[in-house]
Amino acid sequence: MSIIDVQEVCYTYAGGFAALRQVSLKIEKGERVAVIGPNGAGKSTLFHLFNGLFQASSGRVYVDGLLVEKKNLYRIRAKVGMVFQDPDDQLFNSTVRQEVAYGLMNMHVTGKELDDAVNWALEAAGICGYSEKSPNNLSQGEKKKVALASVLAMKPDVLVLDEPTAALDPQGASSLVRLLNKINKEMGITLIFSSHDADIIPLLSDRVYLMNAGEIVLSGTTAEVFAQKGIIRKIGLRLPRVAHLIEILRKQGCLRTEHLPLTIGQAKHVLEKFCCINGPGKTECNLDRGRSEPRTAGCGEASEDVGWRKARR
Repeated sequence: MSIIDVQEVCYTYAGGFAALRQVSLKIEKGERVAVIGPNGAGKSTLFHLFNGLFQASSGRVYVDGLLVEKKNLYRIRAKVGMVFQDPDDQLFNSTVRQEVAYGLMNMHVTGKELDDAVNWALEAAGICGYSEKSPNNLSQGEKKKVALASVLAMKPDVLVLDEPTAALDPQGASSLVRLLNKINKEMGITLIFSSHDADIIPLLSDRVYLMNAGEIVLSGTTAEVFAQKGIIRKIGLRLPRVAHLIEILRKQGCLRTEHLPLTIGQAKHVLEKFCCINGPGKTECNLDRGRSEPRTAGCGEASEDVGWRKARR
């Protein structure tokens, strides 16, 4: 049984705008799933259906077999935790500790059980020393971690994140990606997120749903979806930058590979197939294997020894 099962869902706002149109998807327990698309594609609206913040205009949404409807909302919200794009939308207590404890207290958790759960969530989110600080005095990245801790304290089965790295600096984004992957791996929590940052999507997802104008236009593994470059670009999105670089090198004849890497690690693996270092005085790099003489510059490089270089001491 899928942890999230959306069946032919439509959602229309009060003003008549159709935000979702016949959307169907299934997400399995423990998966890491990205839902991507341009602004207005319907991603946030879809996420609000997962824990009953919105009710579908038609169609059905199931969470771990429970139909998302009023009588099941208490149980569903214990299973699905949501972290909003702007943490200020969900932080309102005077201290971090009170913020993390708030949801548990609403579930009537008290005493040592409450303290243990709060301490665990603070540690899991990497903010142990923040207990008595005011959320208002924290950076955006720190606030996101507090919001995450407040959701983790409930120990949900599903964690839904709307633009988790938005407004974070590179170090903060990398730290959050590592944390979310750790949570998924060690706790088995299903991750569902949206992002406009194409570079983090391959680092944080196994599967991708591509949305546009309220519909799912493409789905598959992360590699399968990004392989559809024409569709990606047609709706205003882009490839990860490293994939774009390899694509350029391939088009210009610098690289012979059918595989399009999406991360730096994958690109390194591809390039290692074409580059070898044999030691001082020997050939260092050969992008076009099988050549026995230098080729002319044609890959955006000015030097005449583009294909072959001698290692220097």
